Amino acid sequence: MTKYLHTMIRVTDPEATVRFFGLIGLRETRRFSNEKGRFTLIFLAAPGQEDAEVELTYNWPAEDGSQEEYGGGRNFGHLAYRVDDIYATCQRLMDAGVTINRPPRDGHMAFVRTPDGISVELLQDGTLESAEPWASMPNVGEW
Repeated sequence: MTKYLHTMIRVTDPEATVRFFGLIGLRETRRFSNEKGRFTLIFLAAPGQEDAEVELTYNWPAEDGSQEEYGGGRNFGHLAYRVDDIYATCQRLMDAGVTINRPPRDGHMAFVRTPDGISVELLQDGTLESAEPWASMPNVGEW
């Protein structure tokens, strides 16, 4: 039997990424730091869905203070989350300074990026009627 456990993404600013996912509705379920390995793991999940987590891996800066940089992997597409109200979710994200790369013009789907550039698809639970300002918003950047 196979069971989904989690998706791991590497992050450079764990608290900014936790805040980002909090705007979508995910909450921290647990955190583990390993001093010897110089990393912190932070697990997030939507309430009631703790068996489908996102693992944020933060590799601490090297002894000389240098920090790893991560580019998007070609073999990774995006994370996807169903939301109760895509317009309210996108508005919360915009109010927090997040760019809506692909606005929910159709009342069903939007794309945003985490602070580290990971693409996140937001899908409306059902479909909402197309509404402004979303219907007229252009795509921004890549998604």
